[in-house]
Amino acid sequence: MSRAGTTRVREVSIACGAENLQGLLRTSERGLGIVLFAHGSGSSRFSKRNTYVAEALRTAGFSTLLFDLLTAAEEQVDEQTAELRFDIPLLTERLLVASRWVLDQPELRDLPMGYFGASTGAAAALAAAARMPEVAAVVSRGGRPDLAGPALPRVRAPTLLIVGGDDTEVLALNRRAQAQLRCAVEVAIVPGATHLFEEPGTLEEVARLAGDWFAAHMRARPG
Repeated sequence: MSRAGTTRVREVSIACGAENLQGLLRTSERGLGIVLFAHGSGSSRFSKRNTYVAEALRTAGFSTLLFDLLTAAEEQVDEQTAELRFDIPLLTERLLVASRWVLDQPELRDLPMGYFGASTGAAAALAAAARMPEVAAVVSRGGRPDLAGPALPRVRAPTLLIVGGDDTEVLALNRRAQAQLRCAVEVAIVPGATHLFEEPGTLEEVARLAGDWFAAHMRARPG
């Protein structure tokens, strides 16, 4: 991957009703597109794995937005109950709010848009993509796309489902979701990887696969 050149970094606060969602926006001068990250169960904008992938995408020339799907108060509740992290309709709405925020930013609105979802965030990414024609591509890492349910056949953005080869249960769920998707879709299996891609070299492979997918499909917005 070539260097992205100058990267501008700023913290952002995205209005969501009476609350705000906190995020970190990094923009690349190459302007290949912007990728919004929907983190997984119990995670946040500080997810080490998503941060690693985001850095690789920025190196390749993409801008990135990592943001919290839950407000600070909701995160406190979720720490106790673990319920909100599985509330796919709620997470989907939050991703849509962030997407509309991006479209309102003069420096971002003309960039092709992509989603990168992990775990339950992958379901939110697909459900949001089904309602957001501006989304040009979706990548899932160890995701639960099956939780997007009836939204799956409505997804039009080309979708890559990345699963660890040793994550057999999640692989089966991804195969089930693949059968319901009507868009261009591929399942990429990372050999020797478990659910969190903690094995040496596996997260690097995730970043490479994601970068290649976005580069191939985020040349222009659909529709």
